[in-house]
Amino acid sequence: QVQLVESGGGLVQPGGSLRLSCAANGITFSAYTMGWYRQAPGKQRELVAAISSGSITNYADSVKGRFSISGDVAKNTVYLQMNTLKPDDTGVYTCNALRVLNNVPFNFWGQGTQVTVSS
Repeated sequence: QVQLVESGGGLVQPGGSLRLSCAANGITFSAYTMGWYRQAPGKQRELVAAISSGSITNYADSVKGRFSISGDVAKNTVYLQMNTLKPDDTGVYTCNALRVLNNVPFNFWGQGTQVTVSS
């Protein structure tokens, strides 16, 4: 059974930092494209950052230069380092694992972790 378990969310003041973790159980994350999505109240879910199986990263324009996605193969865990946080970064952050094998998609989601940026 595949499980993506997020942790590290919380309340932080503007300008602060948080590091989110996504522990992957039942899959080898390095074979997947791993992504962090967020959904703010009243808004659609958006892709914040992703890292491919070849370690290519991409970021939403709104977080470039502030967020960094990385992976630890030994721990089978993906991280999202978030710096210089803004109130607009508030939302539920969810980890995703995606792989397409022989045209069959394997798509898994975590349960999400709340990030609140507020003074």
